[in-house]
Amino acid sequence: MDKKGGGITEEMAYARMARVCSQKECAPFDITLKLKKMDLPEPLAGKIIERLKKEKYLDEKRFIRSYIHDKLHFNKWGKKKIILFLKQKQLPPELIEGVFSELPGESFGESLQPVLEKKWKSIKGESDYEKRGKLIRYALGRGFSMDEVMACMQKMKIGESFDETE
Repeated sequence: MDKKGGGITEEMAYARMARVCSQKECAPFDITLKLKKMDLPEPLAGKIIERLKKEKYLDEKRFIRSYIHDKLHFNKWGKKKIILFLKQKQLPPELIEGVFSELPGESFGESLQPVLEKKWKSIKGESDYEKRGKLIRYALGRGFSMDEVMACMQKMKIGESFDETE
């Protein structure tokens, strides 16, 4: 990262990571990757991460809350997909579940119905059965459970007269 060939000091690396963390929420895993790209030794990277946590630049719970909020409201993802991506960031599963338990249960189903209604209009298929299958696969790919998908489709009355009424 340093183009002059000189080594980067601990203080310089800390300052860069503090700036990154002050601009957006980051997971410790993301910061670790950035520090590895700077060719910092593992113990030094761990020391910088701990300092960032102590000074509240890094907060796993705050990151998880922010990530869940953004993916629910902007990307319209389901719980399963959000959990998968949070696990890829190497965040503790009990912390992830703790944050999810704070959320109202209906917040996932609310985002599903408009997404399915919009997708239903664009799905092409020989029969309603085929179109329903494509819609179910689409919703499962977005991270929603089969129960949520079926309940939502039943509420929307997909396959009966849905596309003629709206």
